Amino acid sequence: MRSHASVLHLDLDAFFAAVEQRDKPSLRGKPVVVGGVGGRGVVATASYEARRYGVRSAMSTREARSRCPHAAFLSGRFHAYRDTSRRVMTLLRSVSPLVEPLSLDEAFVDLEHADLPDLELETVSAFAEELRARVSEVTGGLTASVGLGTSKFIAKVASDLDKPDGLVVVAPGTEVALLRPMHVSVIPGVGPATAERLRRAGIHTVADLESVTLEELVRILGKAHGGGLYRLARADDDRAVVPEREAKSVSVEGTYDTDLTDRRLMEALLTRQAGEVAERLRKHGLSGRTVTIKVRLHDFTTLNRSTTLPSPTDRTSTIARLARTLLTDLDTSGGVRLLGVGVSGLADWIQEDLFGDTPEDDEAPVDVVVPTSRQRRTWAPGMDVEHTELGRGWVWGSGRGVVTVRFETAESPEGPVRSFPEDEPALSAWVPEEPPEDAPA
Repeated sequence: MRSHASVLHLDLDAFFAAVEQRDKPSLRGKPVVVGGVGGRGVVATASYEARRYGVRSAMSTREARSRCPHAAFLSGRFHAYRDTSRRVMTLLRSVSPLVEPLSLDEAFVDLEHADLPDLELETVSAFAEELRARVSEVTGGLTASVGLGTSKFIAKVASDLDKPDGLVVVAPGTEVALLRPMHVSVIPGVGPATAERLRRAGIHTVADLESVTLEELVRILGKAHGGGLYRLARADDDRAVVPEREAKSVSVEGTYDTDLTDRRLMEALLTRQAGEVAERLRKHGLSGRTVTIKVRLHDFTTLNRSTTLPSPTDRTSTIARLARTLLTDLDTSGGVRLLGVGVSGLADWIQEDLFGDTPEDDEAPVDVVVPTSRQRRTWAPGMDVEHTELGRGWVWGSGRGVVTVRFETAESPEGPVRSFPEDEPALSAWVPEEPPEDAPA
């Protein structure tokens, strides 16, 4: 345990939804839900206005619509989220070399390596307040909740205590008293299954957990899991802030509104996903040896099949061919809800493709015919668009041959709404150029 509250955890509040509200003036202060918008979609993030109606992450979009039918349901704009995240992570790395990103919207920062006169509570508290203000500045008004503690565990717990837009500093020596009344699920690794096993043993709070012997916890949960919870219940966490996490895999998957039964269509989708995976590998100078497909059947059974190459590859043709071969071993006659392709066993070198130089027509097989309805332009709710006369805006909704656009940006006031035919030639998708990885925020 550290003697000072020198570990900072920063969590951007309702991140995806907050970015959408920032960029869409008409949605500010209103319920916004970001995620899959189809019948089988899942909520990624809900704004705090939507959370008041019981909408939460990982809820089905169908249930979210029933709870908050007047919310704006958006499909998400990952270029905007990546850009905003990059600005925040660049800021954090400017104050300490030890920054451990956990996702696009949260990270640990080790303040022992920051340029601070000391690590007393008053100093780190003032630093955290200033940092939150700078985050708001570089993100165009987004808020962040921050926790400070003597360990990563305590800092993470602290950042959740005063959401949104809060700051909680846990003084050294008060960690166990803070944890004792909390439910055991506050401890990392205590999900629904573990919480239920602990409940059956009469363990509900961290105080209950603290009173159980190590031997009893090992009997209930096993040696590794039981030992870990025994230590965390006593706020014993000496994990270091690790500045870079090595990627273990690269994957892409999609869930479909209608069960897929056409094998050639499935092969086409796997090929397209393989292309996206290969592109990500090449972008980061990586390659991989193990290709895996993920298939969720109509009855929600999830199957994974893998094959491993003698040497790593980043070629679309190789990854796609292996993915399609893995699919042939599965019975998909009842229908498929989800398909995914992943590559693991990553390396930063590439050996000659085992299949030799093959034509890149594997990236878009000419013998696979996608239904005509899929060839039409897709106008996803929330996506950025541009009109040759009216300028930039975003898709309000589409259907029955019509797309409706609200013309506004982050810098404009609430804009007008206009409707067009789906094939309107003056309307196109708008995607900004991505800055280089090392571009300043």
